[in-house]
Amino acid sequence: MTTRRLDVGLEDVKKVYEGPGGVLWEMLMGEQIHVGGGQHTEGLAKKAGITASSVVLDVCSALGGPARQLARDIGCTVVGLDATRRMHDEAERRTRAAGLDGKVTYKLGDALDMPFTDASFDVVWGQDAWCYVTDKERLIRECARVLKPGGVVAFTDWMETGLMSDELYTALNTFMTFPYLESLDGYETLARSAGLNVIERQDLTPDFARHVQLYLDALRNSHRAAVEAGFGRQVYDDVERGLVMWRDASAAGQVGRGQIIARKPA
Repeated sequence: MTTRRLDVGLEDVKKVYEGPGGVLWEMLMGEQIHVGGGQHTEGLAKKAGITASSVVLDVCSALGGPARQLARDIGCTVVGLDATRRMHDEAERRTRAAGLDGKVTYKLGDALDMPFTDASFDVVWGQDAWCYVTDKERLIRECARVLKPGGVVAFTDWMETGLMSDELYTALNTFMTFPYLESLDGYETLARSAGLNVIERQDLTPDFARHVQLYLDALRNSHRAAVEAGFGRQVYDDVERGLVMWRDASAAGQVGRGQIIARKPA
């Protein structure tokens, strides 16, 4: 588990997604705001064993894209939890517009102090968002607490995958407003410490590196004019530099993405 942490808190992350950050990431990644979009959501749902009878908690649910996909395609019930008011309100609006407000609901709250009783969910879910959480040990313990016996935690996240200098580590996390990056080994250790049985772990770094290049290409070729018009040339330059830095670090195997599937003992 990592020992390098930045002075970044929940309020800093909320400012990003209340402001230009949420808009920019949706422009580059789509409304699901995670690597691979709907195809990866579908694949993770299969590995998690989600069925029409499942009650799913999406932790750090943002605009609710994955939650709506799960409810629409599988028929399950989904609760989204997010701490940012803009994300929460927009998720509710889009869900009503999709006619899914009977299957998907949202709670405004902190992933480190979840407003749910013990053993409430069949599946606890996350996609590329827990990198923003300031205490991942407490996060995983909260996930285990609200999970029913026999239930599954299924998540992907951006991760530290190789050696890098403190200077590069700080620059990468500062650009993304991450307090720190966990590793795949670190997440597995946290899951086991919370009493979960890890049934699958997968390094998704090669695919991650390819997607970062796609986001950089989209910024330069499709969205430059809109970003500069909406937020100014300085914001465009800052985002481009940050994506180049992440592209280079991911290509070098220093940062990447991983997936964990774990089950709570029955």
